[in-house]
Amino acid sequence: MLANMAISLIMHKRITTTLAKAKALKAYVEPLITRSKTDTTTSRRVVFRYLQNKYAVTELFKEISTKVADRPGGYTRIIKLGTRQGDAADVCFIELVDYDENMAKTPKTAKKTRRSRRSKSAEAAPAAEAPAQATEEAKAEAPAEEAPKAE
Repeated sequence: MLANMAISLIMHKRITTTLAKAKALKAYVEPLITRSKTDTTTSRRVVFRYLQNKYAVTELFKEISTKVADRPGGYTRIIKLGTRQGDAADVCFIELVDYDENMAKTPKTAKKTRRSRRSKSAEAAPAAEAPAQATEEAKAEAPAEEAPKAE
């Protein structure tokens, strides 16, 4: 059963199963993925001994091993989905980590949101400086104007 589930996981990159089976599958398939990082005849034979499917072995050594080459471990992820209606078994899906587009690490673009407060304060700051300059100029001119009046 584990060999068939491992083949399905390798070929489809994600399968839905019960939590107990997923945990057993994780312990079964992760050493095989680690073995696939070194593409030698011996490692291919060892993996074939477990899987007994040449298409799955080819997929594992060509595609999956190149994606997980720099990953030190943790090739699979188990995400719980809830309980099954019929027997209340815990259902989850197990997937290969590097093949999930939703959770893949992509560079996030900065959101360009309009902040009305900041723009108002930015507009208010130059406006606040302008009256301050006007009052300084007025003070400088005021004594000059008052002096002739006093005479």
